[in-house]
Amino acid sequence: MSNTPSTMLDIGTQAPNFSLPEPLTGNTVSLSLFENKPLLVVFSCNHCPYVLHILQSFVEYTDTYMAQGLSVVMINANDVDNYTDDSPEKMIELIQKYKINFQYLYDEQQQVANAYQAACTPDFFLFDDSHALVYRGQFDNARPKNFEPVNGADLTLATQELLDNKAISVTQLPSMGCNIKWKPGNEPAYF
Repeated sequence: MSNTPSTMLDIGTQAPNFSLPEPLTGNTVSLSLFENKPLLVVFSCNHCPYVLHILQSFVEYTDTYMAQGLSVVMINANDVDNYTDDSPEKMIELIQKYKINFQYLYDEQQQVANAYQAACTPDFFLFDDSHALVYRGQFDNARPKNFEPVNGADLTLATQELLDNKAISVTQLPSMGCNIKWKPGNEPAYF
Protein backbone atom coordinates (compact mmCIF):
# COMPACT_ATOMS: atom_id res chain seq x y z
CA MET A 1 0.00 0.00 0.00
CA SER A 2 1.62 3.25 -1.12
CA ASN A 3 0.94 6.74 0.19
CA THR A 4 0.78 8.84 -2.96
CA PRO A 5 -0.80 12.32 -2.68
CA SER A 6 -2.80 14.00 -5.42
CA THR A 7 -0.99 16.65 -7.46
CA MET A 8 -3.52 19.40 -6.66
CA LEU A 9 -4.28 20.65 -10.17
CA ASP A 10 -4.75 24.45 -10.29
CA ILE A 11 -8.19 25.72 -9.30
CA GLY A 12 -9.96 27.14 -12.36
CA THR A 13 -8.44 24.58 -14.75
CA GLN A 14 -10.93 23.55 -17.43
CA ALA A 15 -11.85 19.87 -17.35
CA PRO A 16 -9.74 18.04 -19.94
CA ASN A 17 -11.83 16.30 -22.55
CA PHE A 18 -12.41 12.56 -22.40
CA SER A 19 -14.21 9.93 -24.41
CA LEU A 20 -13.94 6.55 -22.73
CA PRO A 21 -15.71 3.20 -22.77
CA GLU A 22 -18.00 2.07 -20.00
CA PRO A 23 -17.45 -1.68 -19.59
CA LEU A 24 -20.87 -2.30 -18.03
CA THR A 25 -22.87 -1.00 -21.01
CA GLY A 26 -20.31 -0.93 -23.80
CA ASN A 27 -21.18 2.74 -24.37
CA THR A 28 -18.62 5.50 -24.89
CA VAL A 29 -19.00 8.38 -22.45
CA SER A 30 -17.63 11.84 -23.28
CA LEU A 31 -17.22 15.06 -21.33
CA SER A 32 -19.72 16.70 -23.70
CA LEU A 33 -22.46 14.51 -22.21
CA PHE A 34 -22.22 16.65 -19.06
CA GLU A 35 -22.36 20.06 -20.74
CA ASN A 36 -23.71 22.80 -18.43
CA LYS A 37 -23.77 20.40 -15.47
CA PRO A 38 -21.53 20.30 -12.39
CA LEU A 39 -19.30 17.25 -12.64
CA LEU A 40 -17.19 15.17 -10.30
CA VAL A 41 -14.41 13.15 -11.96
CA VAL A 42 -12.82 10.50 -9.75
CA PHE A 43 -9.79 8.41 -10.65
CA SER A 44 -10.16 5.08 -8.95
CA CYS A 45 -9.68 1.36 -9.36
CA ASN A 46 -11.07 -1.95 -8.14
CA HIS A 47 -8.46 -3.15 -5.66
CA CYS A 48 -6.91 -0.15 -3.90
CA PRO A 49 -7.38 -0.36 -0.10
CA TYR A 50 -7.84 3.44 0.06
CA VAL A 51 -10.71 3.22 -2.44
CA LEU A 52 -12.33 0.21 -0.79
CA HIS A 53 -12.07 1.94 2.61
CA ILE A 54 -14.37 4.80 1.49
CA LEU A 55 -16.33 3.26 -1.39
CA GLN A 56 -19.61 2.52 0.41
CA SER A 57 -19.70 6.02 1.86
CA PHE A 58 -18.76 7.49 -1.52
CA VAL A 59 -21.64 5.65 -3.22
CA GLU A 60 -24.02 7.09 -0.59
CA TYR A 61 -22.58 10.57 -1.25
CA THR A 62 -23.20 10.13 -5.01
CA ASP A 63 -26.77 8.97 -4.42
CA THR A 64 -27.44 12.15 -2.44
CA TYR A 65 -25.79 14.65 -4.76
CA MET A 66 -26.73 13.11 -8.09
CA ALA A 67 -30.34 13.60 -6.97
CA GLN A 68 -29.48 17.31 -6.62
CA GLY A 69 -27.98 17.65 -10.11
CA LEU A 70 -24.34 16.59 -9.74
CA SER A 71 -22.95 14.35 -12.48
CA VAL A 72 -20.32 11.79 -11.50
CA VAL A 73 -17.87 9.66 -13.46
CA MET A 74 -15.26 7.34 -12.03
CA ILE A 75 -12.27 6.43 -14.19
CA ASN A 76 -9.97 3.42 -13.88
CA ALA A 77 -6.62 4.13 -15.54
CA ASN A 78 -4.54 1.32 -14.03
CA ASP A 79 -2.35 -1.00 -16.09
CA VAL A 80 -4.55 -4.11 -16.21
CA ASP A 81 -1.83 -6.25 -17.80
CA ASN A 82 0.14 -6.10 -14.56
CA TYR A 83 -2.81 -5.50 -12.19
CA THR A 84 -5.49 -7.91 -13.36
CA ASP A 85 -7.81 -7.04 -10.46
CA ASP A 86 -8.45 -3.76 -12.29
CA SER A 87 -9.68 -5.40 -15.51
CA PRO A 88 -12.93 -4.21 -17.12
CA GLU A 89 -14.57 -7.47 -16.05
CA LYS A 90 -13.65 -6.75 -12.44
CA MET A 91 -14.95 -3.19 -12.88
CA ILE A 92 -18.38 -4.66 -13.66
CA GLU A 93 -18.18 -6.84 -10.55
CA LEU A 94 -17.38 -3.78 -8.42
CA ILE A 95 -20.32 -1.84 -9.92
CA GLN A 96 -22.67 -4.67 -9.06
CA LYS A 97 -21.27 -5.32 -5.57
CA TYR A 98 -21.49 -1.68 -4.47
CA LYS A 99 -24.62 -0.80 -6.50
CA ILE A 100 -22.74 2.01 -8.24
CA ASN A 101 -25.21 4.25 -10.10
CA PHE A 102 -22.75 6.43 -12.01
CA GLN A 103 -20.53 5.69 -15.00
CA TYR A 104 -17.31 3.81 -14.29
CA LEU A 105 -15.03 4.29 -17.30
CA TYR A 106 -11.86 2.59 -18.49
CA ASP A 107 -8.86 4.73 -19.52
CA GLU A 108 -6.82 1.97 -21.15
CA GLN A 109 -4.33 4.34 -22.80
CA GLN A 110 -3.95 6.39 -19.58
CA GLN A 111 -4.15 9.64 -21.55
CA VAL A 112 -7.10 11.00 -19.58
CA ALA A 113 -5.40 10.34 -16.23
CA ASN A 114 -2.34 12.11 -17.57
CA ALA A 115 -4.42 15.09 -18.79
CA TYR A 116 -5.98 15.48 -15.33
CA GLN A 117 -2.58 15.01 -13.65
CA ALA A 118 -4.16 12.24 -11.60
CA ALA A 119 -1.69 10.61 -9.25
CA CYS A 120 -3.52 8.33 -6.86
CA THR A 121 -6.62 6.31 -6.24
CA PRO A 122 -8.91 7.84 -5.24
CA ASP A 123 -8.26 11.27 -6.78
CA PHE A 124 -11.22 13.71 -6.84
CA PHE A 125 -11.82 16.63 -9.25
CA LEU A 126 -14.99 18.72 -8.80
CA PHE A 127 -15.99 21.04 -11.65
CA ASP A 128 -18.71 23.69 -11.84
CA ASP A 129 -21.30 23.78 -14.62
CA SER A 130 -18.82 25.51 -16.96
CA HIS A 131 -16.34 22.71 -16.11
CA ALA A 132 -13.88 24.93 -14.25
CA LEU A 133 -12.18 23.14 -11.36
CA VAL A 134 -13.45 24.31 -7.97
CA TYR A 135 -12.23 21.52 -5.68
CA ARG A 136 -9.57 18.84 -5.80
CA GLY A 137 -8.36 16.81 -2.93
CA GLN A 138 -9.54 14.36 -0.34
CA PHE A 139 -12.93 12.80 0.32
CA ASP A 140 -12.27 13.14 4.05
CA ASN A 141 -9.52 12.42 6.59
CA ALA A 142 -10.17 8.66 6.66
CA ARG A 143 -7.40 6.33 5.58
CA PRO A 144 -7.04 2.60 6.10
CA LYS A 145 -5.95 1.97 9.69
CA ASN A 146 -6.13 5.59 10.89
CA PHE A 147 -9.52 5.19 12.66
CA GLU A 148 -10.87 8.51 11.31
CA PRO A 149 -14.57 8.34 10.42
CA VAL A 150 -15.44 7.75 6.77
CA ASN A 151 -17.94 10.57 6.23
CA GLY A 152 -16.90 12.42 3.07
CA ALA A 153 -16.78 15.68 5.03
CA ASP A 154 -14.42 17.60 2.73
CA LEU A 155 -15.96 16.66 -0.61
CA THR A 156 -19.49 16.91 0.79
CA LEU A 157 -18.97 20.48 1.97
CA ALA A 158 -17.38 21.50 -1.34
CA THR A 159 -20.20 19.88 -3.30
CA GLN A 160 -22.93 21.48 -1.20
CA GLU A 161 -21.30 24.90 -1.57
CA LEU A 162 -20.99 24.40 -5.33
CA LEU A 163 -24.64 23.43 -5.68
CA ASP A 164 -25.66 26.37 -3.47
CA ASN A 165 -23.62 28.76 -5.69
CA LYS A 166 -21.32 29.65 -2.81
CA ALA A 167 -17.55 30.01 -2.78
CA ILE A 168 -15.74 26.82 -1.79
CA SER A 169 -14.63 27.37 1.80
CA VAL A 170 -13.23 23.96 2.73
CA THR A 171 -9.46 23.73 3.10
CA GLN A 172 -8.36 21.68 0.12
CA LEU A 173 -6.04 18.91 1.26
CA PRO A 174 -4.51 16.37 -1.12
CA SER A 175 -6.19 13.03 -1.49
CA MET A 176 -3.98 10.12 -0.53
CA GLY A 177 -3.94 6.65 -1.96
CA CYS A 178 -2.20 4.06 -4.03
CA ASN A 179 -0.35 5.44 -7.01
CA ILE A 180 -1.93 4.99 -10.42
CA LYS A 181 -0.36 1.89 -11.95
CA TRP A 182 1.22 3.37 -15.06
CA LYS A 183 2.13 1.20 -18.02
CA PRO A 184 5.89 1.14 -18.63
CA GLY A 185 6.75 4.30 -20.57
CA ASN A 186 3.50 6.09 -19.65
CA GLU A 187 4.72 7.57 -16.38
CA PRO A 188 3.79 11.26 -16.57
CA ALA A 189 6.25 14.11 -16.38
CA TYR A 190 4.51 15.66 -13.35
CA PHE A 191 5.99 12.99 -11.06
